[in-house]
Amino acid sequence: MLPPAFRPLRLPAAAGTAHDRACRLAEGDDEAAGTLVVGARPGTLEVAVVLAPEEPLSLSRRVGVVGLTALAEAVGSHAPPDKPVTLDAAGTLFFDRARLGGGRLAWAQACAEEAVPDWLVFSAMLIASKREAGDPGHTPDSTSLEEEGFEAGADALVESFARHLLRGLSLWAEDGPAAALLRARDYLDADPATLRLDGAGWFDPVRGGPRL
Repeated sequence: MLPPAFRPLRLPAAAGTAHDRACRLAEGDDEAAGTLVVGARPGTLEVAVVLAPEEPLSLSRRVGVVGLTALAEAVGSHAPPDKPVTLDAAGTLFFDRARLGGGRLAWAQACAEEAVPDWLVFSAMLIASKREAGDPGHTPDSTSLEEEGFEAGADALVESFARHLLRGLSLWAEDGPAAALLRARDYLDADPATLRLDGAGWFDPVRGGPRL
């Protein structure tokens, strides 16, 4: 049950990442904005959304903070009580001080800072399970939804993310970017405008998912 602003696209398990599929859609389809791509690879919860910015890249790229905040809000709303959800300046999401996933932002690389991008893609990944990693003692810096006792399934978390994202985008449209970015301060001990959503702090390109 996604908000009507989004059109869901569910990928089969062998289709690669939601991030890559959303970027290909954005590059090849002028009507792709609003598509919410949901991955199905084992052990990972992943979602990506195609956005149609109206401001220059220098400003519109800050919508990545809105997406990351929506992810933190979704995790927090379904989390077991009394455990903090926090973000760092590289876009990593931590649950109870252990790495759970993070967010990335992509755009057409030929776009200049002062130009309006044709598209933006915000994507997020969470570690759903670490069974492939064996003994949890081998990966002490990360955790998973399964380990932490999240009862909500992937669909509930994706729906929650979409609703929080829509709320953040609506706030941006009504009151401006500063109002939307202000929500990030509940999770981030840094200036939201300084976030680097390149995935460098949490994404493992070899396994195509969050670092374990």
